[in-house]
Amino acid sequence: MNAHTTNRSSLKRFFFQAILGVILLLPSTISAQEMLSRDEAMKLALEYNYDIQVAQKSIESAKNNASIYNSGYLPTATAAGNGQITYNAGENQTVQGDFSFDPAEAYNYSASVGLNYVIFNGLGRMYNYKQLKEQHNLTELQAKQIIENTMLQLSNAYFEIARLAENISILQTALDISKTRQTRAEYSYEYGQGTQLNILNAEVDVNNDSINLLNTKQQLENAKRNLNLITGRSLDTDFTIDTNVVFTMAFDADELTAKALERNIQIAQTKSQLKNSEYAIKASRAGWFPALSVNAAYAYQGQNNPNGAFLTGNESYGPQAGLSLSWNIFDGGTTKTRTQSAKIAMETQLIQQEQTTFTVQRDVLNAYSTYQNALFVLQAQQANLETAQRNFDRTDEMYKQGQITSIEFRQAQLNQLNAQGSYSQAKYSAKNAELQLKQLAGVL
Repeated sequence: MNAHTTNRSSLKRFFFQAILGVILLLPSTISAQEMLSRDEAMKLALEYNYDIQVAQKSIESAKNNASIYNSGYLPTATAAGNGQITYNAGENQTVQGDFSFDPAEAYNYSASVGLNYVIFNGLGRMYNYKQLKEQHNLTELQAKQIIENTMLQLSNAYFEIARLAENISILQTALDISKTRQTRAEYSYEYGQGTQLNILNAEVDVNNDSINLLNTKQQLENAKRNLNLITGRSLDTDFTIDTNVVFTMAFDADELTAKALERNIQIAQTKSQLKNSEYAIKASRAGWFPALSVNAAYAYQGQNNPNGAFLTGNESYGPQAGLSLSWNIFDGGTTKTRTQSAKIAMETQLIQQEQTTFTVQRDVLNAYSTYQNALFVLQAQQANLETAQRNFDRTDEMYKQGQITSIEFRQAQLNQLNAQGSYSQAKYSAKNAELQLKQLAGVL
């Protein structure tokens, strides 16, 4: 009865491990994988990322609004014409008597082309046009910020894939070690040098390592789909990535702060908004000045009325020209209110600019501190990994010689596994901290 139960349990374990083995092999046997570098991923994102495409359309719209055709600097030209025909009978009353007339056709017609140009309108047109130009510049800065945020998001996603790929390699090695230990335990039991408890412990460890590996592979697939979305590719596109990390920060805190004040996108946007507020004040003052425009036209008109009492028809044609001057001496305080509102808006922009400047300085210093701390943690984790590796190598030798138990061996293996995972996490966390710092300093 006990032998039958043992055989049935062994059969279940065999099928469980076989199924896990097939699942774990699936991702590596489906298709060949392309090698995608971070630079190539950035190029794809610049061309196909949806947020960047929307931002580019916003730039096109702002550029169109800032066109000379939307400035008011060009003259306006108009053309008009009309014609009328009547068919009437009636009677004309004159000093010489009344005259009846039979039904007859009468015509009335005219045509003209005209040109109008505003010479001066209190400089409102000029500053409105400058506002449109500055709005175009602001839109480009906003688009640049979207691009920077997308590149940072892409880098984080890329290095997350790298971390998971390294974890898979680490977990695969751990699984191989556990399988080897299980095989050794089974041989030892067959030759009477071990117990079934060692086999069961090894089997549990194999199952746990297999599940951890399977879960990490699932996380890797999700992370790849996330990167494919950012780069605008098909979600099921498979690829491998470069897990090599190079740190390229060559500036100290003072240099980074100075560069941030010069290049940071948020600060640049506040400067653009402040300039727009200045233009708004000057444009609002246009209501206090007169407006002068010039117009010119060429007109032709005529009529034909056979039944006229004295005049049966006439026509005239020729050029016309004139100047128009208007001055709204008092508009009920509208211009004053508009100007005062523009000044308040500018004062608000000055406050926001100062706040943004101090906020960016704080963020740069915090990010620099975070980056330096991340580099220190990386060095500490590297030393910890070397110690854990030496400890595992020594433990492995002692286990093979039968000097320690399987539980002690597993603990050393787990220590090594945790050290490897922590080092990998520290490496990519430090790189992400570096990229965040570069973005704040405007050197991404």
